[in-house]
Amino acid sequence: MGYEELLIETAKADERIVVMTAENRALVRTLPKILGNRFVDTGITEQTMVGMAAGLALRGRKPIIHALAPFLTMRAFEFIRTDIGIAHLPVKLSGYIPGFLSDGNGPTHQSIEDVSIMRGIPGMEVYCPADEDDLLRMLPGIWASESPSYTRINHKKGIYTHRDYDPGRAEVISEGSDCTLLVYGFLFGNALLAKELLEQRGLSVGLVNMRSLKPVDEACILRCAQSGGRIFIIEDHLQTGGLYSIVAETFLKHRVSAEVVSLGLKERWFKAGMLNEVLETEGFTPERLAETIAGDLAELL
Repeated sequence: MGYEELLIETAKADERIVVMTAENRALVRTLPKILGNRFVDTGITEQTMVGMAAGLALRGRKPIIHALAPFLTMRAFEFIRTDIGIAHLPVKLSGYIPGFLSDGNGPTHQSIEDVSIMRGIPGMEVYCPADEDDLLRMLPGIWASESPSYTRINHKKGIYTHRDYDPGRAEVISEGSDCTLLVYGFLFGNALLAKELLEQRGLSVGLVNMRSLKPVDEACILRCAQSGGRIFIIEDHLQTGGLYSIVAETFLKHRVSAEVVSLGLKERWFKAGMLNEVLETEGFTPERLAETIAGDLAELL
């Protein structure tokens, strides 16, 4: 089963669901014939789509809306905040090609601020599945919730079979005494391979899939601090407002300290190119991640 099949199954079981898109049908091509008037394409009008979704939600519907992540979260931000956030409506925002997945595009089409601005809306939940398997395990619970939510849609095939999603909980892959890698979204697969490369060097490496960023698993973050090793935060997002900020806020809230290194983007957009080129240029291939982490740890000796 893929994303579209899950959406069809869910919509058939719940007549409240309306599927909407702002001319972004990549994942929902067969739905118009199946859902009829419960499928709405507003064209390239993200603001209009969000406003319509809010109106439908006020009348008892549960809209699942789709658009390219940068335009959904930025162009329609005020509408999301005001129409959906303030009223706390159960509208489900699906952001397509977030982060490095927007590989062929320049800064205007890069969504590397989305986690920051979406989690800043009171009551808005934020989810970042690692791959298609993770996505399909998480979506039933996300869609069942009566809260508004933003999901970084990632339907790429993964290399790991995930555990079922426990709302608000991170997925701990391994624990380590030398370092712990905290990651979410598309970069999970590369972090997993980097972990294996580091273990070949004799290092004890923890890995956590931070699949839910709001609500976030604070208890898991605090346990990572207690492991004694250095924490590396891997994300295709600006350092400000993403997981690095979330970890810092958690430590400050609980008066905890730890050695933390951000491997996110620092005050810049990434250089456009094909995905493999982006990962190599920005240092996010498994090999580059392993080299960076091993080099950082070597400085401690």
